[in-house]
Amino acid sequence: MSLDIQFQQLTDAGWTELLPQIQQCPVVRIEDCGLTEPRCRDVSTALQANPALTELSLDLNELGDAGVGLVLQGLQSPGCQLRKLSLQTCCLTEAGCGVLPSALRAMPSLRELQLSDNALGDAGLQLLCQGLLDAQCYVERLRLEYCKLSAASCEALASVLRAKPGFKELALGNNDLGEAGVRALCRGLKDSASQLEVLKLESCGVTTANCRELAEAVVGTASLQELHLGDNPLGDAGLAALCPGLLQPASRLQTLWLWDCGLTAEGCRDLGSLLKAKDSLKELSVSGNALGDEGARLLCEALLEPSCRLQSLWVKSCNLTAACCPHFGSMLGQNRSLLELQLSSNQLGDAGVQALCQGLRQPGCMLQVLCLGDCDVSDGGCGSLASVLLVSPSLQKLDLSNNCMGDPGLLQLLDSARQPACTLQYLILYDIYWTQEMEEQLQALEKARPALRVIC
Repeated sequence: MSLDIQFQQLTDAGWTELLPQIQQCPVVRIEDCGLTEPRCRDVSTALQANPALTELSLDLNELGDAGVGLVLQGLQSPGCQLRKLSLQTCCLTEAGCGVLPSALRAMPSLRELQLSDNALGDAGLQLLCQGLLDAQCYVERLRLEYCKLSAASCEALASVLRAKPGFKELALGNNDLGEAGVRALCRGLKDSASQLEVLKLESCGVTTANCRELAEAVVGTASLQELHLGDNPLGDAGLAALCPGLLQPASRLQTLWLWDCGLTAEGCRDLGSLLKAKDSLKELSVSGNALGDEGARLLCEALLEPSCRLQSLWVKSCNLTAACCPHFGSMLGQNRSLLELQLSSNQLGDAGVQALCQGLRQPGCMLQVLCLGDCDVSDGGCGSLASVLLVSPSLQKLDLSNNCMGDPGLLQLLDSARQPACTLQYLILYDIYWTQEMEEQLQALEKARPALRVIC
């Protein structure tokens, strides 16, 4: 039993009705509901009376420092069994972080703590780390994205990594850590018997120089499964320095996010080597990099290798054209592991889509999700896609948002979607314009095929 309420501005009477449920439910999520400090005292009392509580989320409520303090006070009863606490975007500042050390000490059952989108600052982070370092604190997953942290916070975080080898997730995206801060974190990983599984450093000022240090840290962290480095100026040289660590036999990385990292086709050579060598790698995003058609060719070449087990590839906004689509089509016709392909915001056109569909129509194609939003697809491309819908037993989601097809193209898609052979579950058509007659046909299709959702 859980209490799950989002996006409702509750009245005083509504809050009064909720309190008995807060006292009983093991999972309580009250998100973006206008909860503020004055109501936190009653919530705190209700939490104290709930020994069954294991998960609490109060995201997107303006609790403020005093309100957060009251909530934490309610969680410090001796019988508290809370394992997951989320206070994202709750207006907590460094002035309110003084309660964190004692609160973390008093909640030994807590394993996950989400404090993103709060202005903790470096001073607040120091107080948080005091609690994390306590012998009675067993937090394993910590999310601190958008918390106004700088390099000054990273030595304290590195100390936590050294002292707590059981730490499994550290999310620090969108903090200005810079080269010095990332270097300190890498030292913390290298100096510990870390069991870290997830490291998120998007938009943190990671540099080319940091990539060699990250590679060395990865070598010593065989448990690492996800590495998120998007929106950092790594460049091809940084990727070349990172890959030797990822190629080590002990590395079992599953997810690598490198969106908007200044990569070119040259970087795809290193990525190709990684894809061929690491059957553990399941998700790769290189969106927002100027890979061009040559980069796409190199990636497709790697995806043709039997040793490659990639399941999800994001190449959105990569300066691709129709010229690369025969390579994707050939790869899709032979690859047996790829389930998701994100190609949106590339100028593929109808000719490119037709080349893709040649692969999608092959009996062995296993693709489930295809995203072609903003790819200059018109009515001509819709005909090729409509034929795929009739023969593909795997395709479940097709995104054609923000393309230039009209009623004739949509009609071809709808005709195929009506057929029993079509297994499509989601057809996404944002920012597509059609007539009232086509609107009626879309509504009729959803009634005739309840398993298909048309999202527009």
